[in-house]
Amino acid sequence: MYSAEKVRKFTEKVFVAIGCTLKDARLAADVLINADLNGVDSHGVARLAGYVRLYDHGRLNPVPQIKIIHETPSTATIDGDRGLGLVVAPYAMKVAMKKAKKVGSGWVSVQNSNHFGIAGYHASLALAEDMIGWAMTNAAPLVVPTFSREKLLGTNPIAIGIPAGEQPAFLADFATTAVAYGKMEILQRKGLKAPIGWVQDAEGAPTDNANAVKEGGGLLPLGGDREHGSHKGYGLGAAVDILSGVLSGANFGPWVPPFATAGFHGVAEEQVGKGTGHFLGAMRIDGFRDKLEFKAHMDKWIERFRSAPAVDGEQVQIPGDQERRFKAERLIHGLPLNEKVVESLQELGERFKIKVPKKGA
Repeated sequence: MYSAEKVRKFTEKVFVAIGCTLKDARLAADVLINADLNGVDSHGVARLAGYVRLYDHGRLNPVPQIKIIHETPSTATIDGDRGLGLVVAPYAMKVAMKKAKKVGSGWVSVQNSNHFGIAGYHASLALAEDMIGWAMTNAAPLVVPTFSREKLLGTNPIAIGIPAGEQPAFLADFATTAVAYGKMEILQRKGLKAPIGWVQDAEGAPTDNANAVKEGGGLLPLGGDREHGSHKGYGLGAAVDILSGVLSGANFGPWVPPFATAGFHGVAEEQVGKGTGHFLGAMRIDGFRDKLEFKAHMDKWIERFRSAPAVDGEQVQIPGDQERRFKAERLIHGLPLNEKVVESLQELGERFKIKVPKKGA
């Protein structure tokens, strides 16, 4: 296990090494470490080397001039100036929250950004202000629409955070695919096969090959196949792409540029917009009803769902429960970083002359 705080400090120093301000580096590191603490290992420090590659390829501006390019009292469009999505998205959420405080809700689309980490981090920012938070982003085309052999959509996650009273918040964060690509990367690192229903091969046939996407295949939408509702996952992913890309003026569909993880070094031709797009929103509870009454009812909702009879050996959870358990455990025992992830951190440490945290220390 590795100390979460020491890994956080190392991550922060790497972002500073590529030119980020200390403030932005701390924020970016916080987003990544929160992913690891919450058990979302695919989107934590495993992604750090990818952000450095974006910088190396000239696709990441470490000191962006983020600005609002269009707005109304309740909406805005932001140009992220090719900045870290880890920094651009929180900026956009703050704009949404500011508007929500004034008029009840705020909605912000973002263009010219990059990969923003876990969507749940950004949605949860609204919780402290007793607001419902929304966050979504489009991504590089790794996903085949139902019946397609061509990859046209990203994993396009959606997150929604809803505050409660005595109970912890409801926080759902999920890809609109059968599985996030980061999970495929984990299987690749471990040399394991993928479950049938996650991916198809270049001919459109089901496969358990964890490398299928790299070999011409594609991830499947949420549902897996038509008989199991893949058209619903396809619809959700398409909606995220439209709100994040078409609405903002970012790239969309097959034109969204790839994240620079291993095996995806190419740069898509940005023919239809600027960079990667996001969509974030904040809704003030008292814009709809009394805040305390709402929270009391949310507590009742959560308690009732958790008390439902469960199948043997299981317990009904609400979205966010699993992540909270991971966080409580990992804050005490540390982060279980994969060997290949550690190797990537060591390479970064050697390059930037930064001491890499040691296991157990």
